[in-house]
Amino acid sequence: MKIFDSLNPLLKKIIFLLCIIACAVFPVDPPVALLLGIIIAISIGNPFIMYNQKATHLLLQISVVGLGFGINLFHAFEVGKQGLIFTISTIALTLLAGYIAGKFLKVDPKTSFLISNGTAICGGSAIAAVAPILKTNEKQMSVALGTIFILNSVALLIFPFIGQFWGLSEIQFGTWCAIAIHDTSSVVGAAAKYGQLALQVATTIKLERALWIIPISLITAYVQKSSGNKIKIPWFIFLYVAAMIIATYFPLSFYNDIYFLARKGLVITLFLIGAGLSIDRIKTVGWRPIVQGIILWLLISIISLIVIIRTV
Repeated sequence: MKIFDSLNPLLKKIIFLLCIIACAVFPVDPPVALLLGIIIAISIGNPFIMYNQKATHLLLQISVVGLGFGINLFHAFEVGKQGLIFTISTIALTLLAGYIAGKFLKVDPKTSFLISNGTAICGGSAIAAVAPILKTNEKQMSVALGTIFILNSVALLIFPFIGQFWGLSEIQFGTWCAIAIHDTSSVVGAAAKYGQLALQVATTIKLERALWIIPISLITAYVQKSSGNKIKIPWFIFLYVAAMIIATYFPLSFYNDIYFLARKGLVITLFLIGAGLSIDRIKTVGWRPIVQGIILWLLISIISLIVIIRTV
């Protein structure tokens, strides 16, 4: 039951659309957009909930590709090269720790792997990639996605404050976001709040990290003996790289406009993510998966922060 559930359905739709317009027109920070979406979800509900997931997924991909027009290819390559070893080691550590934590907490094995995979690579996208290979059911998917969503929302809100408290540079903060926050949307949202350079670093490293969906999916398929299942390749990442190549070798003034619109698209995406929250979704998660998710999140956040402060 929503706080204002009795409102006229048409009025709910008008309020919802006005919020989207506000996010597009006014200088709304990404964390504020997320909070606004959560408030709408809890108060009146999302009148377009049946379209929310697809709209969020598509808008995020378009926005990320648009951000590529504001990033220099050579700078991105340098950032990605520096973060490669760090990426591999943290993915391996998270998957191992997730297996141990899942066993200790007696979390359903498939749900445990989904949470570990989502934490290690890129949240909901990684979960969606391996779920068909594992042949998971709807509840296992919902629990894993709910766990990741809740922690993502918290990270987006608190990471900029932690970064400022520790005096992290934009490069350090962007690297930390890409390693320690699950979903690309929250990574980019937190980094955008911190600064332009932080956004570029975070986006590049996170998308490099997201490419690990492919080998992890192949390994999972081999272990499960189900290689016949289709593996979801994140093609939009290659479009992001193409956008960087175009912007680097064929510089034009209107790329700045594309980049600006991509930033606005990201803000709307975060509003839609917040609007997709429901009390029922939180209730279905349960405490064991949440504890597993928190353990992994704290582990990767603390270790990566220490390493970044000392080396980056």
